[in-house]
Amino acid sequence: MRVSTNQMFTTSRNYMSRNESDLNQQVGYLSSGKKVLTAKDDAVSYGTLTGYKDELANIQQFRRNIVQAENRNTLIEGSFSSAQNVLNSVKTTFIQANNGSMSDDDRAALAEQLKQNLQEMLDIANARDETGGYVFGGYQIDKQPFLLQPDNSVVYQGDNGTRELKISKSVEVPLNQPGDDAFLKAANPIGDFVGVYNTNVSGMSVNRAIIQDRGAYVDGANYTFDFTDTNGDGNLELTVTDNTATNLITVDPYVPGQTIAFNGMEVNIDGTPLPGGQLELAPQENVSVFEAIKDAIDWVSRTGNVTGTAQHGVDYGHILSNINASLNHISTRQGDAGINLQLIKSQENFHADNELLMEQGRSVIEDLDFATAVTQFEQSKVALQAAQQTYAQLQNLSLFNYI
Repeated sequence: MRVSTNQMFTTSRNYMSRNESDLNQQVGYLSSGKKVLTAKDDAVSYGTLTGYKDELANIQQFRRNIVQAENRNTLIEGSFSSAQNVLNSVKTTFIQANNGSMSDDDRAALAEQLKQNLQEMLDIANARDETGGYVFGGYQIDKQPFLLQPDNSVVYQGDNGTRELKISKSVEVPLNQPGDDAFLKAANPIGDFVGVYNTNVSGMSVNRAIIQDRGAYVDGANYTFDFTDTNGDGNLELTVTDNTATNLITVDPYVPGQTIAFNGMEVNIDGTPLPGGQLELAPQENVSVFEAIKDAIDWVSRTGNVTGTAQHGVDYGHILSNINASLNHISTRQGDAGINLQLIKSQENFHADNELLMEQGRSVIEDLDFATAVTQFEQSKVALQAAQQTYAQLQNLSLFNYI
């Protein structure tokens, strides 16, 4: 077989090109520190590697979400802690005001202190997060949720929306607590109604008023309780009427402290009513934290003979119960934020463990064994140098060398 000079040059050039390509590939491995750069390096490993990288990218996104969720719930927990301090101050001041030796000026000074407490609570409820959004406004993050009115009442402008953020594939955590849930929905300490005392010289007070049977209850109705002694024998009679003055039940005789049941309701009244006493029950399932403070301000601000009446004492007990209910409610909301923080911490630890496993799996497939890679690089370099020297010698070959 005859081998032409052109064929020898072509073969040498192709061999040298292959060795140069191999060397460049080894340089790519060494410079990146990876042994799998493209699918052609190892198709199966490259596919597995893509899965590892996707999972690691998800973990990084979840970790960013965790930071945000942790910041928001820490802010919420701190806000409720401050709210508890304010309510404890309100309670202390309110109890202090229940002192018969105090003058009107003394009570006025305490009322001013309670007004400052109300403003503090308002500032807490209008707290903003790191982005400038209102924490307790629901979805209305750009609108101030709570507004103070001239009569010290507070109006809520937000909604009941709860914003959530995914901190894992199957776990979402709240970023806020709606303001109505946070500050307007403390459980009514006497049940489902509030007592309005029209005539009360005996100091009677509603101890318990609940809806026992929802099916029998007429939603939204107000009920009037009239205590009389029509026979003049000293035995009380109780008549309960609704909004239309329809007689619902007559208890004769009425025994102080007994439970009155009608229209799916159960009512228990403390104290001994006197003939002519009258009270109303109005539906009220929840107590507002702000309303409790406002009622305390109004009670402390009263002057003159009204401060020594039986009704004044009844109102005191009712307001103090509402303050305690508000404290319990704020404590519960703070606990909810704490539970969220525990969940966030748990997911953070889970992602840390999962990330370690994913990194180990990725490393086994992708990370370069530098000792082996350097050896292969040197072999490729020697092969390339040999090819280059052979090519150079072929260029110098001539028939004249043999004549």
